[in-house]
Amino acid sequence: MKINFKNLTVQVICAIILGIIVGALFPTFGSQLKVLANIFIKLIKMLIAPIIFLTVVIGIGGMGNLKKVGSIGGKALIYFEIVSSIALAIGLIVVHIIQPGKGLDTSSATAGDVAQFTKQAAESEHGIASFIMGIIPENFFGSLAAGELLPVLFCAVLFGVATASIGAPAKPIIKLFEQVADIFFKIISMIMKLSPIGAFGAMAYTIGNFGLGSLWSLSKLMLSVYITMFLFVIIVLGSIAKYYGFNIFKFINYIKDELLIVLGTSSSESALPLIMRKLENFGCSKQVVGLVVPTGYSFNLDGTSIYLSMAAMFIAQAYDVPLSFWQQITLLGILMLTSKGAAGVTGSGFITLAATLAAFPMIPVEGIALLIGVDRFMSEARAITNIIGNSVATVVVAKMENEFDPTNGYKKELDSENTAH
Repeated sequence: MKINFKNLTVQVICAIILGIIVGALFPTFGSQLKVLANIFIKLIKMLIAPIIFLTVVIGIGGMGNLKKVGSIGGKALIYFEIVSSIALAIGLIVVHIIQPGKGLDTSSATAGDVAQFTKQAAESEHGIASFIMGIIPENFFGSLAAGELLPVLFCAVLFGVATASIGAPAKPIIKLFEQVADIFFKIISMIMKLSPIGAFGAMAYTIGNFGLGSLWSLSKLMLSVYITMFLFVIIVLGSIAKYYGFNIFKFINYIKDELLIVLGTSSSESALPLIMRKLENFGCSKQVVGLVVPTGYSFNLDGTSIYLSMAAMFIAQAYDVPLSFWQQITLLGILMLTSKGAAGVTGSGFITLAATLAAFPMIPVEGIALLIGVDRFMSEARAITNIIGNSVATVVVAKMENEFDPTNGYKKELDSENTAH
């Protein structure tokens, strides 16, 4: 079978394999290549805020029906809460069964190892009031400049609602925004040609910095996390997908290019603009995609939820801290709150874990030092699970709202392919 090396999927796979080889053979050199991944992710992130803003405004403003907007948003948030809670509970159950932290040597874990994470966790308050205040930006345009997802989403919803309420006189604005959005997506397609370089740099850094041997001591936890996330995607998300009339395996195959980019960069944000366009092509309406996907990146982090509950219990087991049933329920409640503040970028799950343990003093916060060496490897599983979870959620909400038209999506995909050629 002839391999098409012009295909982006093939290029990313080859880049990941090459990155692993370079990191293993030349660890010092490999650990210096993180800059390649950082450049690629930064190029993508500089476009996320305007794309989210434009997409949400186009979706709400073009809909013209504010009742419909409320219905989509309400169903999405209810779905997020239910599925995220299931993810947290599954993580707790699996870590109880496997008990990966039992008998682990904790003498190497010191408070100094985690100082940077506990400091960041302390600086980023996780209370309900501070979380709500964080959604509201200092000024409208400042949210776009800062690129913070929730404030951008908040401003976009306000702008979209105002546009929809004005009606016909605002139609030229919507048309202009649609044209500007097309330009931004074109820039994204140009940047995506660099994704193999970003994936190569990220994998070379990961293997070069931590080494393949560093995985062995914590392989049981890693294996537990990967198995749990795999089962969550196949059983939980697969069952949801089947109920709403689509196949999870075919769906994953449909978004495989985006998943490979996430695998290479360990960041679900690196594929955010692409997955939005892909879901529209799949058949979801622009309105649903514009509302559900950006919101899901803060409220529906299934992979992060699984990781947080498993990591917290892993540390409790390692330090031989017995937790009663009600203490574990309390831990789940804290995790439900703190996980909402975790963004879809590398390292945020670690900071959120530090914040969670700071609010739950029964588990020693210095225990997260045990996870530093392998967190990077688990962040890839978190990011992939997050993006699959958000994609499934978007299709489900679209079908709930009768905003799903696969024939229209197929036509859009053909049109985009013809334009590319």
